[in-house]
Amino acid sequence: MVQAGQVSGGVHFHDHGGGERKPAHPTPRQLPGNMRHFVNRVAELGQLDATLSGDRDRSVVPVFVIAGTAGAGKTSLALRWAHRVRDHYPDGHLYVNLRGYDPGEPLTARDVLPRFLIALGLPAAAVPIDTDAAAALYRSVLADRRILILLDNAATVAQVRPLLPGNARCLTVVTSRGRLSGLAVRDGAYRLTLGTLAEPEAVALLRTVTAGHRVDGEDELVELARMCAHLPLALRIAAERAADRPYMRLEELIADLRDESALWDALSTGDEEEAEAVRAVFAWSYQALPPDAARLFRLLGLHPGPEFGVGAAAALAGLSVRRTRQLLDVLAGAHLLIQKAPDRFEFHDLLRAYAWDEAQREESPENRSAALRRALDWYVHTADAAQSWIVPAEEHLPIDPPNTDVTPLSFADYDQAVDWAERENANFLPAVRAAEKTGFDRYAWQLATVLWNAKAPSSLTTDWLATGEIGLAAARRLNERRAVAGLLEKQGFGLTKLNRQAESLDCHHEALAIRRELADRGGEAASLNALGLVHLRRRELESARVRLEEASSVFGELGETHWQSVAVANLALVHHQAGRLTEAFGSAQQALADHRQEESARSVGNALWLLSLIHLDRGEVEESRHTAQEAVRIALDLRSQVMEGNWLLALGDAELALGHFGDALTAYHRSATLHRRLGDRSREARAWLGVGATYLGLDRAEEAAGFCRRALAAHRELGDVWQEAVALDALAGALCGEDPEAARRLWVECARLLARYDDPRARDMRENVEGRLGGLGDSGAHSVT
Repeated sequence: MVQAGQVSGGVHFHDHGGGERKPAHPTPRQLPGNMRHFVNRVAELGQLDATLSGDRDRSVVPVFVIAGTAGAGKTSLALRWAHRVRDHYPDGHLYVNLRGYDPGEPLTARDVLPRFLIALGLPAAAVPIDTDAAAALYRSVLADRRILILLDNAATVAQVRPLLPGNARCLTVVTSRGRLSGLAVRDGAYRLTLGTLAEPEAVALLRTVTAGHRVDGEDELVELARMCAHLPLALRIAAERAADRPYMRLEELIADLRDESALWDALSTGDEEEAEAVRAVFAWSYQALPPDAARLFRLLGLHPGPEFGVGAAAALAGLSVRRTRQLLDVLAGAHLLIQKAPDRFEFHDLLRAYAWDEAQREESPENRSAALRRALDWYVHTADAAQSWIVPAEEHLPIDPPNTDVTPLSFADYDQAVDWAERENANFLPAVRAAEKTGFDRYAWQLATVLWNAKAPSSLTTDWLATGEIGLAAARRLNERRAVAGLLEKQGFGLTKLNRQAESLDCHHEALAIRRELADRGGEAASLNALGLVHLRRRELESARVRLEEASSVFGELGETHWQSVAVANLALVHHQAGRLTEAFGSAQQALADHRQEESARSVGNALWLLSLIHLDRGEVEESRHTAQEAVRIALDLRSQVMEGNWLLALGDAELALGHFGDALTAYHRSATLHRRLGDRSREARAWLGVGATYLGLDRAEEAAGFCRRALAAHRELGDVWQEAVALDALAGALCGEDPEAARRLWVECARLLARYDDPRARDMRENVEGRLGGLGDSGAHSVT
């Protein structure tokens, strides 16, 4: 760690741990494996080679767009060429499927940039939440590297442009059904439009896939290739079908294909001949499946999310996990599914559309409804099991037992539960939307409710808010008043994290009214506690005190000892903010002892954080540092960036008070980046104030002032008067040496804002500001009224 006397020049934030020195740049290797049975495309590969190595402007970032119709083999060609040239890019390769043509939501640059930056060696906490800022950081990280980037299945230029490097030594390859003309016009992209295979190449592909399984005449293969419209996707599926039937004459297979060519009318790929070919081949391959595999295939088309695991697939089909795994292997072997990882699968977007259409044709509305119900049942009950580990103190939602054909997951430990929540995160909102769309309002509000407690600890609040809004509307439609109150409370907490305090208060007031109407005393206490926290965040300390004391009293009457201790800890925080340290210390110590006894790690960490603040104000700096460190360790064990970011602020304050400037900067910087990712601009600004104070301690007043200005602007924009006053005081302190008049103006404004508050801490701070004004010696100019 960097100590005070050792800091000079710029301060950079790296891993300060011991052990072997890590490489300066990790080398991502994200390209999927090279395509089997890739044949020909010799001309196209040669064209790509020639354009890359030929006479071109070496200062322009090379971008290649491989465009073409669905099923034309764009990804296969891109992967083949990427593997062919990857050795020219020794710093690694990045890959993402942008899902531009999936039925669900495509990935945006905002979704992809964190993945790429983490793969390039940045900690997740260092990734900005703002897309422009993340894109700028991404370009900076790539500035001295040679990286190959493959962006698969892009639908729009907006998905791609923020992912382009600024370094001409990198190579970007994009595949798309569209022309993406904007990339050519503005970014100088080279475009290769991929047509269908020439007939000899189509026949060669058929021969390659069926080699070792059967021997067919040239005429039959030519006819089969023509029926597939020379489209690689259709050709591969047809060839797999032929290879699986080595003793059936090819003309018989062709006759089957011709008979089934009108089975699927819903898909259109733009070109009618190609559309008919794809329809025919899909139908041909699908009809060849065993009945159980065919049924699973079409029911999987009803899954609402972009990918799925074996458990969700088993629930959709109402089958055992073991049997489902066997059938998924059959579907993957027939190229009707893509296996992404052990027990994780996804569709090609065309095949998903085909599966959905077959479900509409072959399954009755009752069967489709039952399948979706089973899937939603699986998600609700698996999330409920995850909640038992992620937030064990939270009350479980009363839900009916799962369907007899559904086997929810169970978890052996905390990490397993969090792993599941992180893996399934992309499916949660689509599942709730599917419930709403199909009129399953009970599932919509139940899933939204359970997912608040079962979401990954470091997931973004904004991800849940959209889910919560759907669930709340569903609960209102069913007049489930208790559920409405619960979802309002959760929405209020989410809005608080995003600094939307007025909206949060409205949610909690409405929840409180409903709970009083229902005579729900436990819920009433929870709402009072929540209101107290919002008032505390707004520094309305007397209102916070009253609400929290009411909450503590009701929890005590009900014998809810855990939640009474939580309310007492929150009340201790109110006392601390007001400067009543004796009351704060006693309550915080009692809360810590209670939480340690019940082994509630989350609450123990919160009490430790609070004690760290109190110790610091009492001048017990080593104790402050020790308790903050223990709190941060708990946050890391819980994999909660929300807690880690907040508790790092206390650790930074203690390190700063001890003169450990390098350690303080590291803590503040990580806190700032975590809060930026989480969207908590208030706490991010507080971290920048800490950075400013640290630079001031290093006698680097200009840099200190820059960070203080940044914090001041954020608090003004948020309308946080108290924090604005704190930032004004800090900025004035940074400027008073070089520009006393500017400092005087800032302190005058600070004192004016502080006059709104009458608690001991505010009075002490105002007296200090008045003293600093007096110390400037500007006869009477510092008077504040």
